[in-house]
Amino acid sequence: MAPPHPRKPTISDVAALAEVSIKTVSRVMNKEPNVRDVVKSKVQRAMTELGYQPSLSARSLAGERSFLIGHFYGDTGGQYTHDIQLGMLNRCRDAGYHLMIEEVVYDAPDVGERAAALVNQVRMAGVVLTPPVTDNPLILDVLQRAGVPYVRVAPDQNIDTSPIIRIDEWQATRDLTDHLIRLGHRRIGFLKGKQAHAATRLRYGGFCEALAEHGLAPAPELVEYGEFSYATGLTCARRLLIRPDRPTAILASNDEMAAGALAAAHELGIPVPQQLSIVGFDDTPIASMVWPPLTTVRQPVIAMAEAAADILLELIRRKDSGQWDHPVPHRQLDHVLVERASTGPAPF
Repeated sequence: MAPPHPRKPTISDVAALAEVSIKTVSRVMNKEPNVRDVVKSKVQRAMTELGYQPSLSARSLAGERSFLIGHFYGDTGGQYTHDIQLGMLNRCRDAGYHLMIEEVVYDAPDVGERAAALVNQVRMAGVVLTPPVTDNPLILDVLQRAGVPYVRVAPDQNIDTSPIIRIDEWQATRDLTDHLIRLGHRRIGFLKGKQAHAATRLRYGGFCEALAEHGLAPAPELVEYGEFSYATGLTCARRLLIRPDRPTAILASNDEMAAGALAAAHELGIPVPQQLSIVGFDDTPIASMVWPPLTTVRQPVIAMAEAAADILLELIRRKDSGQWDHPVPHRQLDHVLVERASTGPAPF
């Protein structure tokens, strides 16, 4: 007969060995500040000696706090989503929280009901929302009514009841457009992203404002509608570049679309940057992997995610103590124009 499987140690075992209460063990696991160092050391030694691995339920014994942080997003992935989740994971792990990732069909007619069911089934301590979910009023209402703290990343509309993390996307695109105009470009194509994204409106608005400041106007025939993807960047750029009056520069709404535009130029034998300049947005790894490498705007996505998680964790602590910030924090991080070899003087 096989020997019985050894029983896993429990929080009660740790408390007994350390000669403290179960609540004290839980407070040590939750990294609460009001625990004496000598008690903390006793509990940590007991956990090590027993080989104890705390569970979410054990950690919650000190109170009603959950240790799940949600990320609600509405895209199928891509570098932006990857970087958001990486930044959040860094901060959640450091604070002893678990990250739950949930893709939301943000334009589904029953998105509010689905969000409510999720919130009711899974007790989350807080949620970070990224575009385009960050602007969905049904989801915001569900979280508000459930009393779940949330932080919005890069929203289109400001709401004073929730913290916001963003860069100035309008100004960032103005900087890109000014860069092209300084190089002599006047006929500039623009590749839009998804219509539901705040970034689409903000980046196109900055583009139009920069043109207007130089006495120029966007040419409607040079504006194409894509979806922030390489495939749509390729398709949209092809349409622009087979025109007899093709643009001398293309501003794409993100680096993936810009890489697609670069591939279209290579297909058609148009040298970059000698006959065509291309710029992207975000400064994701693809921007420096293509040839020539892309001029772009560096958006600190990982830092934005870390800042969103930091603020959310602080809101959770303040909620536990009954103290909320008023007004809630709105943070704007800096962007950087990164000049590379995909831009050059306009051909004359």
